[in-house]
Amino acid sequence: MVNLGNILREKRLSNGQKIKDISHAAKIDQAIISKIENGSRMPTEKQLPILAKAYGVSYKELKNELLIQKVIDIVQYSEAPDTILSAAESRIEYLRHEQKPGKIELSADLLKQLESLDLLKARWVAQKPLAGIQLSKLQEYFNIKNTFESNRIEGNTLTYQETQLVVNEGLTIGGKPLKDHLEAINHAEAVTYIYELVQGYPEFDKRVLLDIHRLILKSIDSRNAGCYRSVPVRISGSEHIPPQPFMVPKMMEDYFTHYQNIKDQIHPIIVAAEMHERLVSIHPFIDGNGRTSRLVMNVILMQHGYPITYLKGDNPSRLKYYQTLEKVQVDNDPVPFYMLIIERVRESLLEHLEMV
Repeated sequence: MVNLGNILREKRLSNGQKIKDISHAAKIDQAIISKIENGSRMPTEKQLPILAKAYGVSYKELKNELLIQKVIDIVQYSEAPDTILSAAESRIEYLRHEQKPGKIELSADLLKQLESLDLLKARWVAQKPLAGIQLSKLQEYFNIKNTFESNRIEGNTLTYQETQLVVNEGLTIGGKPLKDHLEAINHAEAVTYIYELVQGYPEFDKRVLLDIHRLILKSIDSRNAGCYRSVPVRISGSEHIPPQPFMVPKMMEDYFTHYQNIKDQIHPIIVAAEMHERLVSIHPFIDGNGRTSRLVMNVILMQHGYPITYLKGDNPSRLKYYQTLEKVQVDNDPVPFYMLIIERVRESLLEHLEMV
């Protein structure tokens, strides 16, 4: 069977090289080179481009072979590898498919809903305060509201009033975990960050994403804050299995490519929903994926003039949120999730308009 080791060995022999020649060129011990060639050891990601140069082979070819071998290693001893590969293929195809600009098809009902929100947004843009105490109070209220609801979705036990006291007054709530306090403080800081961000930084990109995640996990898991995960993860209660860690960097490259493809072609609410759902589905971080995804959604909404929007964290609302996400992840049906986000944006617009 063709594998990475065979490719390297055959290339070395065809070049008339010895293992010691490769070792000298790559500055890798001969014993390691020998193990890589006989298949008893896989090269590291760092070694791969060095070996490609030393052997005179395509880095892309070696990278593909390495990924193929990793997939084989994962499924070869399972009871039903064909079933696993088939399920994985459909999910990966969804997560990685490259949509052409403007090719997300929306029903007439969805388009009608979006048109009604455009009218509401126009009212908000015309009436919203541009500065002063009223604007400051609005932002403070919705910062706490967003922080409370987003954390509640993830199981945080602080009440709305306790969240306000922790964030605004610096109080410690007796009987509540330190982690709950840190989650409230961090999320509120991340909301402040995106308020400031949309005023002066016009683009959503990898830097913004990692900055948001770094704030979310600050002092909770500083080692993993702002970093893609290096271990497998599962989503509790979900049929969806996030991709293996070695797939995450490439899938995140595709994630930002997808954003560039659709950001100027699709209604911004749908763009915000897409980038929210896709980030949760890839699950690129070891923790904080949900909170980060909801803040990313708000970055995109606020860049287009919509007010900050929160998803409710009570049990029925949380269940609906998870069910609509899984509808996309498992059944490739995004419409219920689109409708949920449209509903929440409408509620946010109405709530903001009532307060001005």
